Amino acid sequence: MGIRLFGIIGLFVILLSGIAFTEDESINTGEVKDINQAYKWLDNKARDMIRTCIRPAKGGISTFPPQVHSGYEAFWLRDYSYMLEGCIDAFSDKELREAYLFLLSGQRADGAMVDCIKFDGTPIYMPGYGTMGENPVADGSQFMVNVGYKTYQRLKDRELLSSTIDRLAKGMLAVPVNPETGLVFIDPKKEYDRCPYGFTDTVRKQGDTLFESLLYIQASQRLSEMYTKLSRKQESLDWSANAKKASLSVKKELWDSGTGLFRAATVKCREHDVWGSAFAVYIGVADKKQTAATAGYFAQHYSEIVKRGQLRHLLGGVYWEQACGHDVYQNGAYWATPVGWFVYTLHKKSPELAEKTVVDMVNDFIKTGDVNECINDNYANVPEYIDSAALPLEGIHRIIAR
Repeated sequence: MGIRLFGIIGLFVILLSGIAFTEDESINTGEVKDINQAYKWLDNKARDMIRTCIRPAKGGISTFPPQVHSGYEAFWLRDYSYMLEGCIDAFSDKELREAYLFLLSGQRADGAMVDCIKFDGTPIYMPGYGTMGENPVADGSQFMVNVGYKTYQRLKDRELLSSTIDRLAKGMLAVPVNPETGLVFIDPKKEYDRCPYGFTDTVRKQGDTLFESLLYIQASQRLSEMYTKLSRKQESLDWSANAKKASLSVKKELWDSGTGLFRAATVKCREHDVWGSAFAVYIGVADKKQTAATAGYFAQHYSEIVKRGQLRHLLGGVYWEQACGHDVYQNGAYWATPVGWFVYTLHKKSPELAEKTVVDMVNDFIKTGDVNECINDNYANVPEYIDSAALPLEGIHRIIAR
């Protein structure tokens, strides 16, 4: 891939990290040969991209847009959350604190959290710079909780947590939830209620929805944990109960035992959600039978859903009921972002195939000379996209640790 993609900063990060590459592990000598080499390459690449993407924002703080150099003219909440999930060590304590408070400053009076926030501090609540949907995106509050959680894990700043946690909870109360099931709900009675999970923001899901609910479960669990740290027992119990109720409903309302995967929604865009099924296993929502069935489906149908180590949203040959055009972007292209969840799940059935996926993905980055948002035959979208390198790291690390 050459020195162009790493630059001076990347080499400096490698030296600081203390990683000693052998000749065939060097980024300049060709393909990686196993999952350990692939992880080291990806970790260094993610760190370099994060340090290179920095843009100054209001007040002189550092923000981290999703793409290096250009393209995304704002600070996206979910992408930053994913950077923290996979590569939090790339940030300083000061950067973590300031970015958290900057994103939290965009909270609306009703509790809704941002989709993104412009560098001048202007909050945006709907994707497409505010043009998609009547109401705030369905995942903003969940990702804001996750940013708060990861920031607290690193800083251990009890005062910061105490002064902001109720704002996080208010954000979660603004998430549209079906009172009967406890699942995140997109209203089918409205022409365009709101966008779902941002990595499917062109998909017009309706009814109780899978991925958004999984994010809600994860955020509720983390909110409960943070309240426990502050000795606020009742709030901790309340959010834990919300997570348990939604978890039971996911398993009951969205699981398709015939296929062995979870469906994306209950009303519209009910297709089987490959990303969501992997994530349900990854965060422990899927039960043992569902986990085994999902891992088995991934192994049996591998060639239909994976290309060059990257993953489709849906089953092979299947497209969303209503979304963007076929075989591109969120409707048939292949993404690196969810690969950590996918290989974690696949590893339960086929460790060899899971490790091959990671190696193939990194070698595709090396061969093409870029880390794209998504790819397909004769198609690549958004070069130098940070989540593609950063988020898979956590899942890959988990299977290496096994």
